[in-house]
Amino acid sequence: MTLTEREIRARYKQAVLGYAWAALNPLLLMVVFTVFFEGIADVDTGGVPYPLFSYVALVPWTFFAQSIAFGGPILVNERDLISKVAFPRETLPLSAIGVAAFHAAMSLPALAVLFALEGTAPHWTSIWIPVLLAVQTLWTAGLVMAISAVLVYWRDLRQALPALLQLGLFATPVAYGIEAIPDRLLRPYTVLNPLVGIIDGYRRTVLYGEAPQSDLLALSTLGAILVAGGGYALFKRLEGGFADVA
Repeated sequence: MTLTEREIRARYKQAVLGYAWAALNPLLLMVVFTVFFEGIADVDTGGVPYPLFSYVALVPWTFFAQSIAFGGPILVNERDLISKVAFPRETLPLSAIGVAAFHAAMSLPALAVLFALEGTAPHWTSIWIPVLLAVQTLWTAGLVMAISAVLVYWRDLRQALPALLQLGLFATPVAYGIEAIPDRLLRPYTVLNPLVGIIDGYRRTVLYGEAPQSDLLALSTLGAILVAGGGYALFKRLEGGFADVA
């Protein structure tokens, strides 16, 4: 919590707009998606206004992407702290998830405004959100720990992360729905990219008043458990050399 608070304070200390930047990033992406995808690609939103359709997906995507972007290089950025102080090293990548969670929370008032402008409200099935968020956080934590550990030894990954996140944005049904993914690929792809089932779950519960698809949620959970366990095991295996290599 202390590491998370320190990063948040340092990031916005001299920014004119301050914490408003936490909401501006997904809002700007939503505007771009609305202009290009709604007008050109004719995305099927199931009757939901496209700004809501995209923004409900952009909030969890931004939480994931910022966790990776900040947490990936955090061991290298904090090498002085690692070499001088004894503490559980996994708290560093986990603090990155805390910063991203703060940003996601700051973007929720804009979502409330969008609902008000569209004259609608979230459905009662939004009670599924804690379950979906738990699965997403589990997967994100495992991936952040794995990437941060590997990046200490393979610095090229730091240069590749921005491009990989940009590719991931379009490889994940954020600007479009899961209907665009061929049915034969949907389920195996959901195991590899649990955000497929998670984002579809957010949309179903918040916008359509439906429960998440049970098979996709199960596959997302399976993928999250595998990545969380594997990421933590890899982190602990490589941890011994962090202070020397970073």
